[in-house]
Amino acid sequence: MSFPHDSRPGVGGNRHATSPQETGFDTDMQVLSIRRQAPRILVVDDHPMIAGLMSQLLTQRGYDVVTAADAEQAAAEVRRQAPDLILSDVRMPGKSGYELCRDLKADRATRLIPFVLITGLSDGADKLRGIEAGADDFLNKPVLAEELTARVKSLLRVKEFTDELETADSVLCTLGLIVEGRDPYTEGHCERLALRGAELGRHLGLDEDSIVALRRGGYLHDLGKIAVPDAILKKGSDLTLPEWEIIKRHPVTGENICKPLKSLRLVLPIIRHHHEHADGSGYPDGLRAGEIPLLPRVLQVVDVYDALRTTRPYKPALPHDQASQTMREEARQGLWDAELVNEFFSMLAEKRSVA
Repeated sequence: MSFPHDSRPGVGGNRHATSPQETGFDTDMQVLSIRRQAPRILVVDDHPMIAGLMSQLLTQRGYDVVTAADAEQAAAEVRRQAPDLILSDVRMPGKSGYELCRDLKADRATRLIPFVLITGLSDGADKLRGIEAGADDFLNKPVLAEELTARVKSLLRVKEFTDELETADSVLCTLGLIVEGRDPYTEGHCERLALRGAELGRHLGLDEDSIVALRRGGYLHDLGKIAVPDAILKKGSDLTLPEWEIIKRHPVTGENICKPLKSLRLVLPIIRHHHEHADGSGYPDGLRAGEIPLLPRVLQVVDVYDALRTTRPYKPALPHDQASQTMREEARQGLWDAELVNEFFSMLAEKRSVA
């Protein structure tokens, strides 16, 4: 089977006391459940005959196929239920396949969906335009059935590997929430850190990968406390020296848990170094100001603020102004990055003025 040429012209954290769209079990189970279902393929073509032939062929191969007549319908379908693969004509009324591809690849929620452009154009410049739009593969018209199914199978395999990595990330984030759940005083702590860490990253003008790392770091920064006994974790203050040494190992434990996942490479420094102090008095490595990476310093600021603003076994919650005063003073003493502390409170002031 092959499909006809398109002959149309035109375009074609815990506070130190004595001396831690994102996920849940339901989400993880849904991801695993979806993977067991037939892969979902979106075919975008304004020719009903071509779209119908491709849909019939792929449905016979066991795929769940939906069709859209143009880019606008395709975008609506993606929003309704994200497909595992998109096969799109280049020349369509309204937005072209290039534009649809570019829009979806620019959106973090859809950028990992494999996108195949199908075109009758043979000019190298047209393929270059598709590459620049972010297309993962190309098929030329007339499309051969054997080539279509082979490309689809290959790209869906890649998508499955990607989903597995994302699911692993989600499971680890869920573990972070489980660790948080062991301490009733820290309820919502991880979620607040994920949100505020990402907000501060944007305020500082950091790149998107760093912002994602800060969000993940909010959930994973105290993951290593999974190895800390409840009797120590919930004690809060008056820790013995041996108990304190156990607490101080949790950043290294968390780093070791997450280290096998390359997708978390930017998060690892956050996990390991979010308890370091600018004056070298922190742990686990005793790093000083110039040695502590930026992302741990960023998350550390929001972590300390959240700890000050919430009730803990060893202290009451502080009002905002007192928390600000405390953090600025401690920054002057060499605990936190003074510039980042100032930026954080500037960001909060801007948010209050807008509200």
